[in-house]
Amino acid sequence: MPFGNIGIGGLILILIIALIIFGPSKLPELGRAFGRTLSEFKGATNGLVNGEDEGGSKETGSQAASTSAPQAVAAQNKPNA
Repeated sequence: MPFGNIGIGGLILILIIALIIFGPSKLPELGRAFGRTLSEFKGATNGLVNGEDEGGSKETGSQAASTSAPQAVAAQNKPNA
């Protein structure tokens, strides 16, 4: 990874350049957008690593519905005492 050894001086230089380009009023907004993007990426990565992608979660949801459906039908057909 070529950016692994940036260091404190490099980070300060990047922040100064960003301040000059975007101005002080836009930096908090850019920081929030970057943070949201990073958290969404991290959540998606964790979901893929743990095997909880959208296709897998739909299958487990349908399996849960199919196993609880006979129990619900049995409960409806049971006479009240």
